[in-house]
Amino acid sequence: MNVAFIIFEQMTALDFIGVYDPLTRLKSMHILPEFEWDICAYTKDVTDDRGLRFFPDKVGASLSGYDLIVVPGGFGTRALQFDQGFMDWLKTGQAVKLKVSVCTGALLLGSAGFLSGKRATTHPSAFGELENYCRVVDLRVVDEGDVVTARGVSSSIDLGLFLVERLAGVDARIRISKQMDYPYGFGN
Repeated sequence: MNVAFIIFEQMTALDFIGVYDPLTRLKSMHILPEFEWDICAYTKDVTDDRGLRFFPDKVGASLSGYDLIVVPGGFGTRALQFDQGFMDWLKTGQAVKLKVSVCTGALLLGSAGFLSGKRATTHPSAFGELENYCRVVDLRVVDEGDVVTARGVSSSIDLGLFLVERLAGVDARIRISKQMDYPYGFGN
């Protein structure tokens, strides 16, 4: 499995890291040794909404060769959903089998046309904006088959573990949850 983690100016770091951590443990914990990933951006310079700098592995490269793309949210999504260059780049992932977002990353999936005719969620403060692209539902994680969206910032960890279970099964999710000391799925 080959994953593209998308990063961009003014993203929210936890949106990215919260899903990145459990997913990449699929490889580091030898659950899916073939699990590979790249940090992908449209621009070379990426700083989150609080000044933390990130360095992409690939800049502007097509997303078409990936099995999964992960799009975080953040203040940057508000402008990027209307940025033709960025959106054209994101649309190179049209054929990707699974596209996921955290928080307002759903606005980017929506603007790219990936949410058409689907249900999705985002941070409650952006429900109105997301309604321009799809049917908004107030759930923590929404799975529409080829697209999965997660609500607000902290839901990124839930999304990561949800995807771990989807990709590798419930035992993998439990094992990674325990390693992370995260109560997801343990009734706590």
